[in-house]
Amino acid sequence: MQTYEQELQQVKSFLLEHDDYLVVSHVQPDGDAVSSTLAVGWLLSCLGKKFTMINEGPIPKRMNMLWHAGDIINGSEEPPDRMFTHVICVDCADFARVGNVRTLFAEDATIVNIDHHPTNDRYGSVNLVLPQAAATAEILYDLLNACGITWDAEIAAAVYTGLLTDTGGFRYTNTSPKVMSIASELLGHGVNGPELAEILLEEMTLPQMKVLVEALNTLRVSEDGKIAWVHITPDHMERCGAASEDLEGIVNYPRNIQGVEVGILFKLLKSGIVKVSLRSAGKVDVAALAQGFGGGGHVRAAGCSLEGPLEDVIPRVVEQVRLRL
Repeated sequence: MQTYEQELQQVKSFLLEHDDYLVVSHVQPDGDAVSSTLAVGWLLSCLGKKFTMINEGPIPKRMNMLWHAGDIINGSEEPPDRMFTHVICVDCADFARVGNVRTLFAEDATIVNIDHHPTNDRYGSVNLVLPQAAATAEILYDLLNACGITWDAEIAAAVYTGLLTDTGGFRYTNTSPKVMSIASELLGHGVNGPELAEILLEEMTLPQMKVLVEALNTLRVSEDGKIAWVHITPDHMERCGAASEDLEGIVNYPRNIQGVEVGILFKLLKSGIVKVSLRSAGKVDVAALAQGFGGGGHVRAAGCSLEGPLEDVIPRVVEQVRLRL
């Protein structure tokens, strides 16, 4: 297997040798997915390359202030009427995470896989995967430097966003000395850290507040106090006028209860699929648990999707958590 430095150079060579790229991140993109998409787009623009940025759905509105965020195509509304042979996937732990955008990949497409999830199965033709990175944005920081780009405040803000959101405001255990060193450097390039923290971590829309209330009204805690969970249904979403992005962070509320080892959010979709978000205090590897259900992620933060009614899915997942405790 290649070293990280060798993978960096391989990706750099690929970007220099080809043109006309499709850049895609995972479905229901978070801060790291959006920032990584933009970082790759910015790099390609610096290299004089043609590129298209896309996601299966819309990006969170609070990230519209980032460089060219409005140029990320919502694939569910206006997909390009063509196929791409050079594809760059960022922050996608596995190929399925790109969603329906994969229909735009040509049969002979070369895929560059840039990611930091430990469960990444290295599905790309070219892989740049560093599980110990706090965010894919951290890997993009290395790639931008490897390509010799000149930093400015706009691209620094995009990369900072990925670090800020995936470390929970530099509070999670993935906040390494390297992360803080990078953040310091990006602040030196003109990033307004307090403003980004306010917009990305503190501000809440009214629908977001309402759906949080609905979720907390469903709160349940196991008898031993070590597992807590909430759920959201389509009725809750409609009643609150909430969008998927309004659910971000809700899973932390059951997890933050004193004595709880694993917090869970169950989101029932109109299709009947239940999306499960898991957060761990550290004793349970929720990435391994999620993989058992066809999902993945990190030791402390992971997710999966299951078919079936909530009354069946919830006890199945809770029981697997209980067994791991």
